[in-house]
Amino acid sequence: MPTWIGFLRAVNVGKRQVRMQTLRELLVAEGYEDVETHIQSGNLKVRSATRSAAKVEADLRRAISAAFGFDVPVIVRTPAQLSRLADEAEALESPIAADARRYVTFMTGDLDPKGVEALHAWDVATEGARVVGNDVVLFLADGVQAARLSNARLEKLTGAVGTSRNIAVVRALADKWGG
Repeated sequence: MPTWIGFLRAVNVGKRQVRMQTLRELLVAEGYEDVETHIQSGNLKVRSATRSAAKVEADLRRAISAAFGFDVPVIVRTPAQLSRLADEAEALESPIAADARRYVTFMTGDLDPKGVEALHAWDVATEGARVVGNDVVLFLADGVQAARLSNARLEKLTGAVGTSRNIAVVRALADKWGG
């Protein structure tokens, strides 16, 4: 039975509250096994007989959105994909300041090639981006709040939905749940 690592978009900000214990109970009731969560930002691990990432994403989104009363996009990766992404994101050379903070934006589906080109060509001294597979590694010297490379801009350029985590969380999840 495959294991899936899920990333919930925009939970536990403002009125979009999702208690992790309630989430775990919901997913067990939905038939998922070995359900775990990590911190409050919407990171989870489940086992499911479903072998399609797209089907797991859709089923999780349906169940979570219905239970909590607002739309919750979910992006899933296999443990091996998560470990590989964490390693590659950490190994990338920063296109800006060497000490820039790193973030990974997990994206749904295929990315628009023109958007990928635009991200790689992004010309802001304090921001840079590199695409790894279907995900985006952000380099931000001035932090997330000041970034022009916002989640909304990433989604507009790539044509995909995304949710970001800092590299420390990505590494912790890869070490905890990666394959």
